[in-house]
This record gives sequence, C-alpha cells and structure tokens, in this order.
Amino acid sequence: MKLHDDVHNYYEKIVLDKIVEHNLHDKYNEDVMADFCCTVLNQLPARYIRNDVDMAFYLPQSERIIMEEQVEKAIKFASEQVAKKRNTPQ
Repeated sequence: MKLHDDVHNYYEKIVLDKIVEHNLHDKYNEDVMADFCCTVLNQLPARYIRNDVDMAFYLPQSERIIMEEQVEKAIKFASEQVAKKRNTPQ
C-alpha cells in the first residue's frame, strides 16, 4: 500500500471544486495557489477516504453542505491572508 496513492483528504476535492467555481486559479500564480491551498486546508478538519465515490454515496446532504460552508469560510480567510501579504512591503 502507498498511503499517498490509496488515501486522501476529501476536503481537497471540495477545495479544488471551490477554487474552480471562484476562478481563483486564474487570479493567482502557481506559487501563490500552493500557499493558498495550504492555508485553506490547514483551516479544515481532515476527512480521509479511499474513494470519492464512496464518500459521495454515504455522505448525508446536510453534512456535505456543512463541509462546503467550512471550505467557503477557509477560502475567505486564505484570500484575506494573501491580500495582506500582497499589501505588505517586502
């Protein structure tokens, strides 16, 4: 078993979906996006799974909504952090 191939954090998928939804990948370069994603994911709990299909099938809609709200909040926080860093003289 290779842990990085067999197991992943389900929040990563939601974060990536929200990044696309908000066109953030067009707003920031790859270096900023890497820091941005780390900041977002560090604000969220881990939810490790093997298969996205299993999670989609067994996850109640109410819990999915809560997870998406958590991701939105974490993205807002990360966006504020990026904005602060850009406005700080280097």
